[in-house]
Amino acid sequence: MKITFLGTGTSQGIPVIGSSDPVCLSEDPRDKRLRVSVLVQTDGYNFVIDCGPDFRQQMLRNPIERLDAILFTHEHADHTAGIDDIRPYFFKQGDIPVYAHKRVIASLQHRFDYIFAGENRYPGAPAVKIHEVQRGRPFELDGLWITPVEAWHNRLQVFGYRIKDFAYLTDVKTIEPEEIQYLEGLKVLTINALRKESHHSHFNLEEALAFIDRVKPERAFLTHISHKLGFHEAVEKELPDHVRLAYDNLTITL
Repeated sequence: MKITFLGTGTSQGIPVIGSSDPVCLSEDPRDKRLRVSVLVQTDGYNFVIDCGPDFRQQMLRNPIERLDAILFTHEHADHTAGIDDIRPYFFKQGDIPVYAHKRVIASLQHRFDYIFAGENRYPGAPAVKIHEVQRGRPFELDGLWITPVEAWHNRLQVFGYRIKDFAYLTDVKTIEPEEIQYLEGLKVLTINALRKESHHSHFNLEEALAFIDRVKPERAFLTHISHKLGFHEAVEKELPDHVRLAYDNLTITL
């Protein structure tokens, strides 16, 4: 199984438009972060977790010929606004399967009604096959079992996903103890770490490291990073040996 970090930035990305912050002006390519998404590839099957406003750019620089599914964590724009750009895949393949909480599906149907309008769909728009994700109910993608992991983004429910020995969670602030069982025995955990200061709806660095210490994966990667966390190179030196900052286009294999 191959995992590619398509984007590792927060909702504004890095650099932030119009910002003169030193991190935004950094020439280190690891400090340039598109909005969060990850590509999972296994046995010729390709799917992404989240499809944000940078999706087109991400697919152009990480080209894949086929997109078999999209899994959504929640409905915020930095995770969903790229759905119109699945059109090239739709034209080649037909309807694209999407997996999400029923609330997220309702949000997408409202915001992108021209895609979700069935027979009344706007000509030229992509079409999707809707699959509802439910807490505590694993689902299958081409023989690969996916376990949803429920967490909370302040007061908004979000889903993370476990695929074999890899788990991807983002926009997490709290998680119930009973959900931790789905994260036991991981080889790789990906979790959000927005910045060093506390935030009302995201783990900061301290909280992310505490969560990693609780779950005890073999390795962990931090994502959904803002410029306020600091320079990639400097922050990496502060981390435990088994924890790294993810960066755009980083690829790992399990």
